[in-house]
Amino acid sequence: MTNPLYESIRAAAPHLRGRLLADQPLSELTWFRVGGPAQVLFSPADEEDLAALLAALDPAVPVTVIGLGSNLIVRDGGIPGVTIRLGGKAFGSVAVDGDTMRAGTAVPDMRLAKAAAEAALDGLAFYRGIPGSIGGALRMNAGAHGGETTDVLIEARGIDRRGELRHFSHAEMGFTYRHSAAPEDVIFTSALFRGRPGDRAEIEAEMERVTAAREAAQPIRERTGGSTFKNPEGGKAWQLIDAAGCRGLAVGGAQVSEMHCNFLINRGGATAAEIEALGEEVRRRVRETSGVELHWEIKRIGVAAAA
Repeated sequence: MTNPLYESIRAAAPHLRGRLLADQPLSELTWFRVGGPAQVLFSPADEEDLAALLAALDPAVPVTVIGLGSNLIVRDGGIPGVTIRLGGKAFGSVAVDGDTMRAGTAVPDMRLAKAAAEAALDGLAFYRGIPGSIGGALRMNAGAHGGETTDVLIEARGIDRRGELRHFSHAEMGFTYRHSAAPEDVIFTSALFRGRPGDRAEIEAEMERVTAAREAAQPIRERTGGSTFKNPEGGKAWQLIDAAGCRGLAVGGAQVSEMHCNFLINRGGATAAEIEALGEEVRRRVRETSGVELHWEIKRIGVAAAA
C-alpha cells in the first residue's frame, strides 16, 4: 500500500540524509509500549538535514516530535503527518567547557547528570531522577528532587517550522512549572547548561541518593510513563489520587500503580485508549472528592483508533 505523504516528501526533498520511513510502528519507542504507527517517521542526520525537511514540507502537514517516549502516550490510531525523532551523534553528544555543558536534545537526562558529575559540576544531579531526554526537559521545564531545568539552562537552539535556526535565551524560554512558553513549532536541537564547581565524590553520592529514592518510591521496572499528573499548587497529586480511592484502580490492562498512585502502568496488553481512559477516570474521582482539577503531565499525541 502506497503512502502519498512519504512519496511527496521524497519528491520534494530527494537529498535527505537521515532515515525516512513510512507507516512506522511507534509502540516499541514508548515506555508504555502502546500506540499506533507514524504516517511518516524521520530521523535527521543533523541540524541541516532537519532544516531541509522542514523547509521542503508542505506547511499544512502536521509535525510531531518524540524523544525517548518516557512521558508519552501515543494513541492507538497513530500519528498523522511527519513524526520526528532525533538521535545519533549530531543530537546525542555532550561537551564540557569549564562550568558549562552543551548537550544535544537526544541526550538522556540521566546521561547529562553523569557527564556533569564526571566533570565535577554541581547543580545537575537532579537530572539523574528524570527518565527523559533534554528535548523534553526544555519543553516541560523538567525537574525532580528540588531542581528544575530553569535553574541550570543558559540558552537553547532549535529549528522552526520554516527550517530556520533559532536561538532562545533563558528568559525567552518562558519557564513556569512543568512548562515552557517557547514557540510550539520549534524543534530543539541542543542546549547550553551551567553548573558550579563541586566535589565529584559528593555529586556522585547525591546522584546515588536520587537513584535510591526513585527506585524505592516509583514503579520504574513497569511499563509506565512516569508522573501522570502535575502537582496542583500547594499539594501533591498522588495524595489526592490516593484519597480518592484510586490506588490499584484498573481499566482493561491499565492500572494505577499500587506503589505510587501518580503512575499508571501497562500490566500487559493495555491499549493507549485504556491508559488514557484510566487517567480520565482518576481525574474525575479526584475532582468529585476534592474539587481539585488535575492536569496531565504525560503528553498525549496522535489520534484514536477507528471504531
